[in-house]
Amino acid sequence: MEHDELAAWLRLTLSSGVGNEAARKLLVAFGLPAKVFEQSASTLQQVVSPKQAAALLRAPPELAALLEQTWAWLQESGEGSARRQVVVLGDANYPPSLLNIEDPPLMLYLLGGGKFTSNQPLALVNTAQAAINSIDDRLGLCLAKSVAVVGSRNPTPQGADNARQFSKALGQAGLTVVSGLALGVDGAAHEGALDSLGPDSDRLATVAVVGTGLDRVYPKRHLGLAHRIAQNGLLISEYPLGTPPLPANFPRRNRLIAGLAQATLVIEAALKSGSLITARLSAEQGKDVFAIPGSIHSTQSRGCHALIKQGAKLVESAQDVLEELKLDAGTPVTPDTVAGDAHNRGASACFGTETELLDAIGFDPVGLDALQARCGMQTAALQAQLMALELDGLLARLPGGLFQRMGRG
Repeated sequence: MEHDELAAWLRLTLSSGVGNEAARKLLVAFGLPAKVFEQSASTLQQVVSPKQAAALLRAPPELAALLEQTWAWLQESGEGSARRQVVVLGDANYPPSLLNIEDPPLMLYLLGGGKFTSNQPLALVNTAQAAINSIDDRLGLCLAKSVAVVGSRNPTPQGADNARQFSKALGQAGLTVVSGLALGVDGAAHEGALDSLGPDSDRLATVAVVGTGLDRVYPKRHLGLAHRIAQNGLLISEYPLGTPPLPANFPRRNRLIAGLAQATLVIEAALKSGSLITARLSAEQGKDVFAIPGSIHSTQSRGCHALIKQGAKLVESAQDVLEELKLDAGTPVTPDTVAGDAHNRGASACFGTETELLDAIGFDPVGLDALQARCGMQTAALQAQLMALELDGLLARLPGGLFQRMGRG
């Protein structure tokens, strides 16, 4: 994109009171943004309101600074570093699947897609259609097979583990995991997807749709994760550089998560979780929605249970997702097999008592007193066994003195 073209697009997005809907009408009527700004006030008022027309005829005061900041950011894209690109509505590289969502963004900022050694254009591919155009095979940038993995920002230990292991299994089956870089399930999903990559793989592991400008990372503790995604995946934002983490931006970005992915998997979610917004948008787009069930006593499971009641597909393993999407799983690692491996590792330390103790724990959080009543063990012996299970990764210690079994071992 040339400097003047970038300036015109930024001016259109910054014009006061001119939202995406009005901007799209202007583009349909006059063509590229530069043509919009050549029109008279009376001509513009045939498409937008007088107030909007007046705003379009005044250059926004913040335009010059943002233009230079964005231009400099784009120039930092170089050999051996993560790609940086701005894709605009109508561009050949604009994701076709986003054209079908409510309120498609005028501009998308992209960071990543793998390291590169040439200046070939970045091609972001439609996630829903079988026909794939302009793929840069060396980058492995192909979202034709992708699943959004979303859930609570405060998951249970089992929920975080499910997000990581499901995403790893889906990645090993060749799917790209789309999520939002938030704390909790999102972060675990990105990590699991990155863990699915082999040492020489150039496949696009994961896509993070963020609610800030791409020159910022939110939350800050995901700075390292964001750098990993930039090298082995892709970060996407509709917000200009410098945009802070405003609360209203995060629910809005969920429409992009749903739009980019072929299906949505909800790991854990409360009834008012933003993940349910993503699931609803995915269903409205005619895409599959999957949900993992949990304890009837857990508030973090109620959103998933509500989705299942509404028609979401109940899944217990990544294999269930792959079968519904009619994809060949090969031999991926699933949460079931991971838990089974952990169980086998732990069995040598507590053989003869571990299985019975795990059965007594069940899959709901349980306190020490209740567990002691179930299994009849002495306090010291029970605490020793619980510690061994925790060290083996088969048990998690929750706030309030509760314990929860991990996996299905």
